[in-house]
Amino acid sequence: MRILKVGLVQQSVITDLSENLEKLANNIRACVAQGAQMVVLQELHNTPYFCQVEDVNNFDLAEPVPGSSTDFFGALAKELSIVLVTSLFERRAPGLYHNTAVVFDADGSMAGKYRKMHIPDDPAYYEKFYFTPGDIGFKPIQTSVGKLGLMVCWDQWYPEGARIMAMQGAEMLIYPTAIGWESTDTEEEKQRQLGAWQTVIRGHAVANGLPVIAVNRVGHEPDPSGQTNGIQFWGNSFVAGPQGELIANANDNHDENMVVEIDLDRSEQVRRWWPFLRDRRIEAYNPILSRYCDE
Repeated sequence: MRILKVGLVQQSVITDLSENLEKLANNIRACVAQGAQMVVLQELHNTPYFCQVEDVNNFDLAEPVPGSSTDFFGALAKELSIVLVTSLFERRAPGLYHNTAVVFDADGSMAGKYRKMHIPDDPAYYEKFYFTPGDIGFKPIQTSVGKLGLMVCWDQWYPEGARIMAMQGAEMLIYPTAIGWESTDTEEEKQRQLGAWQTVIRGHAVANGLPVIAVNRVGHEPDPSGQTNGIQFWGNSFVAGPQGELIANANDNHDENMVVEIDLDRSEQVRRWWPFLRDRRIEAYNPILSRYCDE
């Protein structure tokens, strides 16, 4: 039995970068103190969620990869001998930016990176203004604790990415996330949105016979423009097993570190019972490459 202890850091964000990095480091250390071998952070964890507004000055928050943040987190991963999953605002070139997840191995080296493929453009989530869609594709990242199928937030609504990661040997699916409620939504609507989010991600676990890790932001972040009431990030970071079973679930309104045991050998047994990959009718799937199947 291969048991992996995974730490999930769900936290509200401090505006001051140095203070926020210190908070992140302390939470990572807290997970390691509980035995975590891998720690996963939330989406764009270094700063407040700047995509609530379209402001060219926010491009100043971006940095190259490698750069100062990769130096910081790489050194931390090496010191603590852990695999560390981070989420950064990458400056690739002038006028070219990505929402990029970077993975560090236990020796502090960069094991790989993933550039967010699906970019939303919704009220208070104006990500198309900032991010160029990823061009690396869906490629698992090999680390000392396993092969990670890493994607970011909006990617979690698309089954295609999860399937491609699984088909390339990913041993788990990981989604750093920033998703929350609009204050004017009814309580019933809020719960429908939360339920849909958890259901679709747990569905990826079931369809691919893989454990899934989702780490979300928490807390209220105001709209700098004042045009909306800001976003109440709903937390609820969770881990699901390869049958979609909920292994651990964080709260919805405050910081929380969780350390969760994942049985990486369980996927083998689940896939023997439910051999979805075996029964795929690949010769019939060409329409999936179309935007829409018009008559």
